[in-house]
Amino acid sequence: MNYKSELEILLGCQAKHPNAQAALYNLYKGRLLGVCMRYTRTKAEAEDIFQEAFVKIFLKIETINKTESLGAWVKSVVVNTATDHYRKNLKDNFLTQIDGFEVADQAEEIDLDGIENSKLLDLINQMPAGYRMAVNMYYIDGFKHHEIAEMTGISLSTSKSQLYHAKAWLRTKIVDLKMKIENFI
Repeated sequence: MNYKSELEILLGCQAKHPNAQAALYNLYKGRLLGVCMRYTRTKAEAEDIFQEAFVKIFLKIETINKTESLGAWVKSVVVNTATDHYRKNLKDNFLTQIDGFEVADQAEEIDLDGIENSKLLDLINQMPAGYRMAVNMYYIDGFKHHEIAEMTGISLSTSKSQLYHAKAWLRTKIVDLKMKIENFI
């Protein structure tokens, strides 16, 4: 059978048809592999997370009963798999737990004028793992600090601290990048 609509793909996956599973995988691979790349340093690591997420998706796809919720559900499984991977590797990420430390929101925003999206994503990818996780989850995926803390196994104050330090780190790198651009012109 040729699976063309999301409904056909969903029903085929729920019936465990390999062609439907391949269609679902191919439908979301481009977008969601990019999500995995935001949470990792290497393409190989992102591909591992993506593969692990799709195993979970295929095992639990029978729980979906509305085609409209399929895309959001698949993305949430991918993000949760990436945060699970992060949490399992916390000791390797050199994240310092800072309990009892409250960080006020920085009033000064980061000036992104003249910075291409690809350069910004490159800078985010260079961040230390804890900073990168906080930026991805808070700004890009829209999670609140209490959700980040719960999903990653860190305290609320550590989530806030990681984001605070990530913004300072990013601000410094952007200033440096702008100076290089100005000197080049």
